[in-house]
Amino acid sequence: MKYPRVAIIIVNFNGWKDTIECLESVYNINYPNFSVVLVDNNSNDESLSKIREYCKGKLEIVSEFFDYNLMNKPIFLQEFDNDKNINENINHQNFSNNDSDSLILIKNKENYGFAEGNNIGIRFSLNNLDPAYILLLNNDTVVGKNFLDELVKTGENNREIGILGPKIYSYDNPDVIWSAGCKISWKLSRGIQISANELDQGQFNTQRKVEYVSGSAFLIKTEVIQKIGLMDRKYFLYFEESDWTLRANQAGYESLYVPTAEIWHKVSQSGGGMSKPTGLYYITRNRWIFMKKWANRSDYAFFVTYQIIGFFIFPIVLIIYYRNQKLFLTYYRGFFDGINQK
Repeated sequence: MKYPRVAIIIVNFNGWKDTIECLESVYNINYPNFSVVLVDNNSNDESLSKIREYCKGKLEIVSEFFDYNLMNKPIFLQEFDNDKNINENINHQNFSNNDSDSLILIKNKENYGFAEGNNIGIRFSLNNLDPAYILLLNNDTVVGKNFLDELVKTGENNREIGILGPKIYSYDNPDVIWSAGCKISWKLSRGIQISANELDQGQFNTQRKVEYVSGSAFLIKTEVIQKIGLMDRKYFLYFEESDWTLRANQAGYESLYVPTAEIWHKVSQSGGGMSKPTGLYYITRNRWIFMKKWANRSDYAFFVTYQIIGFFIFPIVLIIYYRNQKLFLTYYRGFFDGINQK
């Protein structure tokens, strides 16, 4: 098997505990040809210092999914401040872009969210690493040893496939599938994880084309990015991978679910989903942005009607169910920002 270069992009924001567990799982994979680009979105916790400690081998990782490997430490850490000249200022005599035991850390001066945070890592990778594939990997995941081998092997054997995703299990229930690919509920503007919360009994062990794959682990061929561009930064958080996938579809590429590639995901660790103000705001706002751009007339009409009917009901249900009164005004802020967003 050939091993084309893969740039693995991980975005961190105040989540160093999850991030270093994710990193340790990545550095123990069998795939031999990858670079890790960690983009920190201006964390205000101990993230930077803890990541440095981890790279030096001074921070042991305890996980149920792997044994900590001291033999691959220290990890060669290369740090870059994100400014307008980030790519021009690299000293290529000292810059290592070939070692799978190194870590590139890009430090942002503000929180750019998931979409632009990943874009920053992608730009850096395309300018400096010459990857054949880009893997977007959530920091709240743990990966199996062979997951990248399986994804890349499948991608190499299917020219029409531009995007690939693994079987994703629940971190807290390791035998329960969280996602076997995704589909879009066009009338409700919801992303639906196929087979969510089903015990894995082999029922989703067949490769198949899907509408899109989860942004938790999203492998895309570089040639696709060169044709369609980067993710739309205005989404900030949520719906960005769906939008990106539909743009890839327009360029003639399809998405594939690869069950032999396996990872485990701590669901909604970053944005918190609808249970937290940040997640609720962007989900509510971005539904409108996404539907105005992609939905057909009948689906959009149903969506608007559904949103109007739920205008007074949804926020009340949310604050009762999640016991968080902050969600009430957050919902309306996202609702009106979404309507007014062009």
